[in-house]
Amino acid sequence: MQGYFFWRILILKYIIFDLEWDNFYNYKTKNSINEIIEIGAVKLNDRLEIVDTYKQLIKPRFLKKLSKRCADLTKISYDEMVEGGVAFEKAIDDFKKWSAADDETVYLSWSMSDMYALAYYYSVIFGNCRIDFIKHFCDAQQYCTVYVPTDKRHGNNQLSLAYCAEVFGIQTDTEKLHRALMDCYVTADCLKSVFDKDTFSKYVNDCDNVFFERLLYKPYLIVNPHTDIFDIDSVVLRCPECNSVLNGAGDVAVKNKAFSFATKCNKCNKPYWAFVRAKKTYDKVEVKQKLIVMNKRKAKHYQ
Repeated sequence: MQGYFFWRILILKYIIFDLEWDNFYNYKTKNSINEIIEIGAVKLNDRLEIVDTYKQLIKPRFLKKLSKRCADLTKISYDEMVEGGVAFEKAIDDFKKWSAADDETVYLSWSMSDMYALAYYYSVIFGNCRIDFIKHFCDAQQYCTVYVPTDKRHGNNQLSLAYCAEVFGIQTDTEKLHRALMDCYVTADCLKSVFDKDTFSKYVNDCDNVFFERLLYKPYLIVNPHTDIFDIDSVVLRCPECNSVLNGAGDVAVKNKAFSFATKCNKCNKPYWAFVRAKKTYDKVEVKQKLIVMNKRKAKHYQ
């Protein structure tokens, strides 16, 4: 609760940023890189009034050309980037100076994807993912979604910026969206239309080392049944009929990155196929399990 009251008192300045990027595949290292091609930002005071803007094209470092999708979406040309862009190192340094951020400044972007792209590309260029001048961050999409009626949220799908603006009754020029600065203006309008300082403060993250490490961590599915971080024998399965603990895993097979094996409830005398999937996240192992009753032909083999 201390952090909550801290933000109620000290939030004074907000910086909304947006990035445009294109994907580059490095055949030597066999990995893909989202190369940032434009940074846009708006600076808001404590009354959510825009007091300054920032816009900068980035000179390509890896890209030899823009993908058709990126060029069509952003209306940015490769020649424009080469002629009017600056190196990412200079752009991020200029952005830092322009931000003039202090310990109370909160950065925002529409969804975590921009923050992820910035931290990842920053790590590619500088060798570490900690962006030292960003102390606090809020996912504007996550915050604004709270104010979108449930029947308009399209299930669990993330809301696009254009759709959220439409729901909030904000006029947008869809032809100009997907340029960094214009997206910042629309995000600012969405934020202002539903802003509540007390609620907003609950969505502000402290950007310490753990924040950036967690952001870039890539979860993976565990495919070895016996490791230091996961052991299939430690998974407790219960009978859906009587809630008794089922027999432990016998011969374990791995298919589609999931463990499968036969098990049985001794109380109900009912055999099951068990399916277990274990995923390693930044700080824990998430385990999901599913039981399917064996058909009679298979069940005879396990009686």
